[in-house]
Amino acid sequence: MPCAPSHTCCRTSPPAPAEPRTSYLQMAPQRLYTLSVMLVWSCVVASSSSHIPVAPPRDLQITDPGLLGPLDIEWKPPPDVQTSSECTVKYKFEYRNTGDTDWKVIFTRRLKFRVGFDLGRTAEVKVQTLLEGRCTSGVEVQSDWISATFQVPLQGKLESQVQNFHCIYHDWEYLKCTWQPGLLAPRGAHYGLYYWYEGLDQAAQCDHYIQEHGVNVGCTLRNLSQAEYQDLNICVNGSAAATPLRPLYSTLRLHNLAKPSPPRQLVVSMSAAQELLVAWSPPGGQTPPQCLEYEVEVAEDLEEAKAAWAPVLTQMETTCTIPRANQSHISCVRVRGRTNIFCADQGFWSEWTQECFSVSRKEDKQLFILIPVILSLSSSLIIFMLIGQCKKRSSEGKPSEVSVGC
Repeated sequence: MPCAPSHTCCRTSPPAPAEPRTSYLQMAPQRLYTLSVMLVWSCVVASSSSHIPVAPPRDLQITDPGLLGPLDIEWKPPPDVQTSSECTVKYKFEYRNTGDTDWKVIFTRRLKFRVGFDLGRTAEVKVQTLLEGRCTSGVEVQSDWISATFQVPLQGKLESQVQNFHCIYHDWEYLKCTWQPGLLAPRGAHYGLYYWYEGLDQAAQCDHYIQEHGVNVGCTLRNLSQAEYQDLNICVNGSAAATPLRPLYSTLRLHNLAKPSPPRQLVVSMSAAQELLVAWSPPGGQTPPQCLEYEVEVAEDLEEAKAAWAPVLTQMETTCTIPRANQSHISCVRVRGRTNIFCADQGFWSEWTQECFSVSRKEDKQLFILIPVILSLSSSLIIFMLIGQCKKRSSEGKPSEVSVGC
């Protein structure tokens, strides 16, 4: 049976004094046998030290503190674990929801953890003991796994759960969540939204519902700045007189749901080099200006034809210069914003802010120059004609003079 290289060193004795060749050949098999026994023994020692048995943890338990997602997991150490200075005891803790491909892994010396789950699915956890130190010759020894699962008692059929649940964090000021009643939910079903994040003592209920025909179909939550960049756990539960309704659990990250207002004060002008100069101001609200990026698009001659908007650039600055593709009469620019990659993994674009700039064509400019000249010449000609007519009429109205001799 082959063995892995061992850290055990095998030393040989200094060479013996030269002996006759026949004597050395006679002793060679004995030395070879001794060396083989030493190597086998060191492999056995190394193998046995790396397989010191260690027991798994005990009494793995999962409890629900009622926080709409986080669960408390705790266990007890093995009964015969060595806690001397020669051994280090750790635990490998893994957890996931049923249906997930990967386990989340934590190495720890603690005996209790609080981790988040999707309570709409079964929670799975497992833990094992890790032993390492001089007692194991520096080799990590692993125990068997112990595991446990947890499932919130779910009432009602899945089709009774609310559908089209959707949330947007407007201007980093308030969260608006909407939903529609479940397919199997009876009329008059009552829905409630509950939420929790780190910092709240217990789950709280929405105090500002959005209603349609007397039924709660949404909720607006304000003052959530402490919940930014952490998990916000939400449960939308329903009750009906005769039909049990399935609750919906969701974990949100507010910064990934942010939608800013449109940029303000969009101004488009023309440079001396016949380029469009575009400038705007960040939107209002509590959106951090350094967390915004902007998308700029341009279109030509919108009043003449429905020209398509062409993307120009995406940037964090609030000014840009756009070369004019052609000498069009009107150039329109629109800008919108969203949270950039430095502050969120994703986000929603704002609405567009649009501004059009009228640019005179070259022939229009020539026409504008000729029109005053033509008007001036026409006016002068009319004035000269009127003067001539007045002189003619005045000369015809005078009496003729008669010469009288003395």
